[in-house]
Amino acid sequence: MATAALISVEEYLSTSYRPDCDYIEGEVLERNLGQKDHSTLQGEIFAWFRDRRHILRLRAFVEQRVQVAPRRFRVPDVCVLPLPAPDEQIFTAPPYICIEVLSPDDSFPGLQNRLDDYLAMGVPNIWVLDPPSRRSWSVTRQGHFEALDGILRTSDDRVILPVADLFLDLDS
Repeated sequence: MATAALISVEEYLSTSYRPDCDYIEGEVLERNLGQKDHSTLQGEIFAWFRDRRHILRLRAFVEQRVQVAPRRFRVPDVCVLPLPAPDEQIFTAPPYICIEVLSPDDSFPGLQNRLDDYLAMGVPNIWVLDPPSRRSWSVTRQGHFEALDGILRTSDDRVILPVADLFLDLDS
């Protein structure tokens, strides 16, 4: 089995990756993305929040680096922060919501590692969406909870998002 070459935080932060990569304890990890359904859903999530930013006082960021621990950086598909957004290029405080859109190559252990990092950082709302099945989940320390009513909610009910609104454009 091949071993990845370890790099420093400084080298990771000074290197451009296309698409951007996670950084975990010296290892650069590629993210699974690049398919139309993934991109479309990511854009729909961003647009939903952008259209409501003044009402909700929240701003969405696509593929934004988040430092979840001193030697751990994650790049959520979408993260949402309260306004005013922090004046930093890499977010170091827990986002209000981290959202992951599943790709066909995602593995459950890999996804769970990402979610565990968000939970450890103190992210209060974590959502996972699956384009092919049109299913979605909220993730907490207590487990993964499917949005069986078709609505994703934040823990404080500040955001109530009908998931069907996001999936409309996947079929066109």
